[in-house]
Amino acid sequence: MHRTATFALYQLTIALGILLMPVALLARRVGVRLPVDRMVEAAGAAYERAGVERRTD
Repeated sequence: MHRTATFALYQLTIALGILLMPVALLARRVGVRLPVDRMVEAAGAAYERAGVERRTD
């Protein structure tokens, strides 16, 4: 169940990152950097950890 929820969160984060791409590009022109890439990387790392924990159980 935990791995499934983490996968859903990861997929939602990727979709959010794609949807926020135009906003992030406009913000970068103004000089503001949105941490969307870090958010996606953190969700991906959590999903990978959930997969590793399940295999060792």
